[in-house]
Amino acid sequence: MTLVKASHLLVATEEEAKKLKEEILSGKPFADAAAEVSMCPSGANGGDLGYFGRGQMVKEFEDAAFSMNVGEVSDPIKTQFGWHLIYLTDKQD
Repeated sequence: MTLVKASHLLVATEEEAKKLKEEILSGKPFADAAAEVSMCPSGANGGDLGYFGRGQMVKEFEDAAFSMNVGEVSDPIKTQFGWHLIYLTDKQD
């Protein structure tokens, strides 16, 4: 079974997520961005969600996480919770 390890941040708008992605790609540490702005309790932990398999996250989030490469930051992803950026930190088959 494939497992992925990811961090994420959760914000209210797509515009905010896009701006944060630009900051991260320009060198801002993902964990710092998550700690500063994420509406998810995981933000206090730099957005770290640990390892998870299929069926543990909402579909949109899971589909994105499992299609990413390690080290990649996703485009903004909309779920019922808001707008996410995902940072994939590991993948195990």
